[in-house]
Amino acid sequence: MDQSFLVMLSSLLHLQNNLDPTSSLLSDTTTSTSSATSPTSLLISTSAAPLLFFTIASVLSYIASTRPSSSSSPSTTAPSSPPASEFSVSAFRALSTERIWAMEAPLRDAQWRSSFGLSYPVFTTVVDKLKPYIAQSNLSLPSDYAIAMVLSRLTHGHSAKTLASRYSLEPYLISKITNMVTRLLATKLYPEFIKIPVSRRRLHDTTHAFQELTSLPNICGAIDTTPVKLRRLPSDLNSAASYQCRNGYPAVLLQVVADHKKIFWDVCVKAPGGFDDATHFRDSLLYNRLISEDIVWDKVINMRGHPVRPYIVGDWCYPLLSFLLTPFAWNGAGTPPQKSFDAALMKGRQVVEEAIGLLKGRWKILQDLNVGLNHAPQTIVACCVLHNLCQIAREPEPELWKEPEESGSPARALESEKDYYYFGENLRQALADDLYQRLSSR
Repeated sequence: MDQSFLVMLSSLLHLQNNLDPTSSLLSDTTTSTSSATSPTSLLISTSAAPLLFFTIASVLSYIASTRPSSSSSPSTTAPSSPPASEFSVSAFRALSTERIWAMEAPLRDAQWRSSFGLSYPVFTTVVDKLKPYIAQSNLSLPSDYAIAMVLSRLTHGHSAKTLASRYSLEPYLISKITNMVTRLLATKLYPEFIKIPVSRRRLHDTTHAFQELTSLPNICGAIDTTPVKLRRLPSDLNSAASYQCRNGYPAVLLQVVADHKKIFWDVCVKAPGGFDDATHFRDSLLYNRLISEDIVWDKVINMRGHPVRPYIVGDWCYPLLSFLLTPFAWNGAGTPPQKSFDAALMKGRQVVEEAIGLLKGRWKILQDLNVGLNHAPQTIVACCVLHNLCQIAREPEPELWKEPEESGSPARALESEKDYYYFGENLRQALADDLYQRLSSR
């Protein structure tokens, strides 16, 4: 019989003796005359207390007999509760507050990157910046634990259901926390870590670095668009066909502008995957600010009688404009100066291709986005913010995600863009002639 049941039975016996003095006296008498008297003989009484005792004892005996024995075979033993997950709050806290400082820094950060996509110091930076906002949400989980969980999802691409089983939480709670953290990253941290290079020092550093790379003056960024694959679309979406991208899967378009350090200084997620790059660009806030000359870059150089303000470079899928220069030809044709210019421009444009490769290589959720369509833009922008954090902190760069080869017809300028097109055409030719002359004189 279960040891705890015997203890309970003994306690009831003492209770019965207190309720029935006659039984207690009988117990003393019989005990003194015979030590071999059975326990049941001690309970003989005509009072109601023994009857109550036997009733309770019988019920407890039945309960004890129906409980599975600890020595039962595995086939008859009820399933035991699963062991505490390695992702539990206590395990995470032990790793982040006790064990973490006992490790050598390279080992510590390598372990953190494998789990959460960034080193421990960068992780604490994210926690410190988001903790005040998470505290306002009355979330029942600690801030660092919630952020780590979301980073784990972003870096490994796990679904909410997968993380729910690992972290012993409900899937709806995983989705809720993911939406909250990505929204905070995309709104509260965006202005701090994604900035147009308008300050004199940063603009000088950027244009100088691009000139070292391409031999072309005053490049301040490279632009490109990439489709972000959606795992599924809502069944009731009327415009599902518009999300089919050129690579044959449903997607939304991400447009980024990167500097020489592969840091994004502009991010836009607006168009479904079926839109072309030029249309997406024209719908962006960046385009409207450039057209309206809202962005003022305090650096102008003279090139063969043409004032050259800072400009960005893109491929032939973008329109040629005064502030966006593209190659002369998409197929390698053109005069020697034009070919030299195209080769130099594509060197500058390569940085944005690599930046996108790093983005999708580091945050694998962008390879197959498994969040709702309404939350897709903020998730993508959140990953861009985290990408910049890693680049600024000089985190080791992961293996690049390889994009399919670029395809699409060259973009043409709209009637409303004609003035910008003609100025850009003349500027591009002047830059090409100057570059070719400098290369020929070496």
